[in-house]
Amino acid sequence: MTETRYAASATGLLIVDLQNDFLHPDGAYGRAGQTADAIARLPDTVLPVANALRDAGGWVISTQFTLVPGKAGEPFLAAHLRQLRPFLGKGDFAPGRWGHQLVDVLQPADLTVEKVAYSAFYQTRMEFVLKKAGIRHLYICGIVTNGGVASTVRAAHVRDFAVTVLSDGCAAFSSQAHDNAIADLASLGTVCSCAQALADLR
Repeated sequence: MTETRYAASATGLLIVDLQNDFLHPDGAYGRAGQTADAIARLPDTVLPVANALRDAGGWVISTQFTLVPGKAGEPFLAAHLRQLRPFLGKGDFAPGRWGHQLVDVLQPADLTVEKVAYSAFYQTRMEFVLKKAGIRHLYICGIVTNGGVASTVRAAHVRDFAVTVLSDGCAAFSSQAHDNAIADLASLGTVCSCAQALADLR
């Protein structure tokens, strides 16, 4: 899969934003009817890779998209996000809340990093914890392929992490957006399926 082989102990599965508020029917997006079958399937698709990496001594890292509460708990919302997702409000994606958490099927994560923008590296402790853990290679999965995943892959690449994008471990709200993003990300690292990642880990 990759020209350089990394020990499992130096490898992490970086799960981008597979949180209850995005995926669960009772979460913020589910209550608003903002769902997609491809996104809903992701936890079960990614789980075998997470388990194999855990068994091999690797790391599972979860990024948590976060809406930071301000006065009276009203979240700080970027103008573009308020326009795109007007249903988001108080309590959604709030730290410590059920909706903010990684979906149950993929828990527990070894490392959890809150993020406030598309990239999991922007103004977060992500690079610090990865380097402290000795992680050099990242399998990256999650949502959405053309948003949080793409931004995180690019940020990891410029920080000299080896990156493998799990093509069927990512999804977007349209198949075209997903396919276009995967094609673009192929220039930054390796792209493979979850089945290929499992074979590599074994």
